[in-house]
Amino acid sequence: MIIGIVVALPEELATLTASTVAKGGCLALTDKVWVACSGAGAANAAEAAKLLVANGVNRLISWGCAGALSPDLRSGDLVVAERLIAADTEELTMDVFWHTHTLDRLQTSHTVYTGDLVETLAMVAFSKDKQRLHEQTGAIAVDMESVAVARVAWQYALPFLSIRAIADPASMDLPPAVSYALNANGEIELWKLLVFLLRHPTQIPRLIKLGLHFNAAMKTLEAVAEQLELNDTPRN
Repeated sequence: MIIGIVVALPEELATLTASTVAKGGCLALTDKVWVACSGAGAANAAEAAKLLVANGVNRLISWGCAGALSPDLRSGDLVVAERLIAADTEELTMDVFWHTHTLDRLQTSHTVYTGDLVETLAMVAFSKDKQRLHEQTGAIAVDMESVAVARVAWQYALPFLSIRAIADPASMDLPPAVSYALNANGEIELWKLLVFLLRHPTQIPRLIKLGLHFNAAMKTLEAVAEQLELNDTPRN
């Protein structure tokens, strides 16, 4: 068994390894685990998943943070999705055996949420839009990459999991600074962020709050990576 993990962001990569991986590249963490850093969005995630398959992995994980749609979820909560709902409404299910085995391992030390995860093609910035998605789909969380990775897994008949930690709660509007600083790849450009904050310093507390939520998600992913033996250097 060789697991391939797709992460979108360098911060998500850092929950698995201290090594750096260029966007669009991949790295063997151990003899049983590879990781690819895709950049944000479905197209990037699909290419990263295909790269991992080309390097010999025989199962895939979409790994990283997600936005909450359910009001019951808090930052740092762990979601191991039972089913994915694509933006085009296609539904994709997990490998039952691997999903069950993973839950059995994680539930000894984590509360794991296992509802549906819905795909969006752009970041969901406002709480009203999160509420609408929750009502329309019943999904408990949202991300931009898991469906793309799952479709590659289905294409190659490989088992697939989505393991996500909640960053922004359903009630939270993302700070305008985030939307302003996003580039076409869904990544935050630091210089744009700094320009926005210089012009709108009152937004700094909201950005700090988001950072605390994001940090809670990263801590959860670090703990899960260690428990599932997915990282290259166990953390104390």
